[in-house]
Amino acid sequence: MAERWLYGWGLGSVALGGASLVVPLYVVELGGGPVALGVLAAVAAVVGVPAALGAGRFADRTGKRRAVVLAMLALVAVGIAVIPLTDRVRPVIVANGVIWFAFAAATPVLTLLAVADVPESTWSERIALLNQYQGVGWALGLLLGAVWTSVGGRVLPTGTLIRWLFVPLVAVAVLGLALGARTLPADPGPSGDGEVSGTRLRRAIRAADRFSVRSATFPFTVGRADFRGLHPRRFAERFTPVLALYFAAVFCFFAGFAAFFAPLPAFLTAVGFDSDGVFALYLINGLAAAALFGTAGRLTADRDVALLQIASLSTRAVALPAVALVGAAWGATALGFGAAAPVFAVIGLTWAVIAVTGGTLVARFAPLSIRGEALGTYAALGALAGGVGSLAGGWLAELSYALAFGAAGALVLLGAAIVFLVRRHTVVETPFRG
Repeated sequence: MAERWLYGWGLGSVALGGASLVVPLYVVELGGGPVALGVLAAVAAVVGVPAALGAGRFADRTGKRRAVVLAMLALVAVGIAVIPLTDRVRPVIVANGVIWFAFAAATPVLTLLAVADVPESTWSERIALLNQYQGVGWALGLLLGAVWTSVGGRVLPTGTLIRWLFVPLVAVAVLGLALGARTLPADPGPSGDGEVSGTRLRRAIRAADRFSVRSATFPFTVGRADFRGLHPRRFAERFTPVLALYFAAVFCFFAGFAAFFAPLPAFLTAVGFDSDGVFALYLINGLAAAALFGTAGRLTADRDVALLQIASLSTRAVALPAVALVGAAWGATALGFGAAAPVFAVIGLTWAVIAVTGGTLVARFAPLSIRGEALGTYAALGALAGGVGSLAGGWLAELSYALAFGAAGALVLLGAAIVFLVRRHTVVETPFRG
């Protein structure tokens, strides 16, 4: 795989990384409260699965992978460009939904491009490289936001500063589109490489290292998964009680994550953090997750995977409401930022372990015949829980941020308790070891 085309998607990821936070901050500047942020995040979550499923199948049937990726990059650029032109929250929510629809639709097609025309033995390496470009781009987008708001905040009011931040984000999105148009590989044509399918691709996705700044800071959209193999009827026929119980845990803790992250920008703004401080905290969170992914992957090879996830979920369940306590106690003072930064780092570190162990546990609990469907359902369920949790978190935060973040922590802790029950059952039934 020639690496040049990855620079185009990397630039698109810079725009997406910056947009993931500047759009919520813009909604807050327009007067939108936690409920509006909850709806914003919920829409971004629910459009993901149909977008990924439809785009993946369309690319398979027509072979037009290059066209899909370019069209989605164009949608990202248009969506980001439209947002600062309106002063109403509802159009911003719609445009933001378009942006994340495009991201979700491009993700499976990019995965197919990454493994096209290379030996299966290198698929995991290629997907890892794609994840790295995307993750680095996302982090650079957050860094751009932090630098822009820090420097510009000395001369411009906050509202103007945030509105003008969309300009460089649109510019890098357009540059990524132009570079992609020059460097994306040619389409193979319909059924051009049908061997890129099924369990082998899903195995490569699971094995690939992740640079997950995106999922650490924006846990509402679907992850990298092969949705083309979803067969709901066959999956339902072979669904097991253990897998059902684990999926209940997945729904609880992903809903808890969303209930925390959806109203978070409004909370940080309310306690006095400027935009640069908000960007910096998100960047700390994402980079902490990215730094631990390799270690988390190695731990799952020789440790009890379920216990690792339980410990990480329990730690995160405490860290989420701790953000409310830190904000209430010290606000946006130097002491407040100094106390908030390590809490955000802990939230990121725990995500690395949860993300790695989640896919591993699904693969182990699912019968071999439906393992592909189980992994696709896991990604889809995370997005659905993200939508529900976002709405709930926004509504609760309208009443009290402490209540919202406390409920988020309680949902994550409930998820950890269910994973404990699953582990206990599997130890009794099958001498489970991670």
